[in-house]
This record gives sequence, C-alpha cells and structure tokens, in this order.
Amino acid sequence: MIDVNTSLDTLLETSIKTISEILPGEKFIVRELFRGFEWNRIGKSNRTKLGGMFYRYITDHKDLSIEPLGKTPQNQQIYIKR
Repeated sequence: MIDVNTSLDTLLETSIKTISEILPGEKFIVRELFRGFEWNRIGKSNRTKLGGMFYRYITDHKDLSIEPLGKTPQNQQIYIKR
C-alpha cells in the first residue's frame, strides 16, 4: 500500500514493475505508472525525487528499452517504450 510514508526505493521499485504493462510504442510519464489515488498520496517533494530517480534508473538500464523524449509543459519527463 502506498502512502505518505512509502520510501522512495519502494516507489521506484513499484514504477519499474509497472513498466512491464506498457506496450512498445506507448508514451508515458512517471505519474501514469501509479493509480491516481496512489500518486496523490505521494508528497510533492517525493514525486520530484522519484522522477529524478526513475530517469537515472532507465538511463542506466538500457535493457528496459525506455527512452526519454522531452518534457510536458508541467516539467514532467515523457518516456517511450521501444
């Protein structure tokens, strides 16, 4: 269960597990890797930190076939699964 006390490591692990549900060619942002109410439970500073951790993880793990594309007007990183 995700709540305000969930560690960043657990949040990163959850987001990485969810990648398997994304189809090749689909674009996404980290927020979409969580159910709406789960994302809302994560504090704003932890959301920002999670975004950076996720970016570093996927750039270090090319085998996941996830590429950053750019940012949304809200400064959220957009990714695509290849």
